[in-house]
Amino acid sequence: MRPYILAESNWKVLKDANIELAILPWGATEAHNYHLPYATDNIEADFIAAESAKIAWEKGAKVMVLPTIPFGVNTGQTDILLDINLHPSTQLSILRDIIEVLNRQGIQKLLILNSHGGNDFKSMLRELGVRFPNMFLSTINWFQALDKSKYFENMGDHADEMETSLILYFRPDLVLSIENWGDGAEKKNKIKAFNEGWAWMERKWSQISADTGVGNPEKATSEKGKKYFEAVTQKISDLLIEICHTEKDKLYE
Repeated sequence: MRPYILAESNWKVLKDANIELAILPWGATEAHNYHLPYATDNIEADFIAAESAKIAWEKGAKVMVLPTIPFGVNTGQTDILLDINLHPSTQLSILRDIIEVLNRQGIQKLLILNSHGGNDFKSMLRELGVRFPNMFLSTINWFQALDKSKYFENMGDHADEMETSLILYFRPDLVLSIENWGDGAEKKNKIKAFNEGWAWMERKWSQISADTGVGNPEKATSEKGKKYFEAVTQKISDLLIEICHTEKDKLYE
């Protein structure tokens, strides 16, 4: 039993527990190129949340990892079989109910560990922060915590070299052999502003990628995944410790 993982804990331990920070991993269920499992984002969330919490726990931070939410916003993938979509309004309702429980029980710090690019919790936390003014509400995208170019050669954002390397490290049994990997080629928007990043519209996944990937995974290795995993969990654990040790009413200096 890992005492910082709620799903593995029990009432005998928790009835007298002092929890400073709840961590909510949030993933998605969707196709990841030809070779990675639909649960890729959830597997990454589970491993990264657990290891980050372990490091923080061993340094005295009283953290608790909640079960990963396995469905995310997949509104751009409605025609890809069994890509499961939660609308943002549904996510808001789920978050509100979870925060209500934490607030009522005196656990007044929450970090969402986001593992899916289609999820965006900032506007939700703005609204919920007004409804629950005693709560410390925060979110991170673990995949943006480090400069990926220091660990991987080919950039992308879906079933790319990074994600393939991580799953090769976490669950190699779920990765198809390399001859099945698509190249993750992405068609770009004809409108210049959307490619420059200062304008935004949702990508229609089946129109931009033949294999559902974005980014070439061909140079992915388990060793690269291990190196990145160790670095990103160390950085996230530092954040968990800081959140635990900082009074929520004394954040600014």
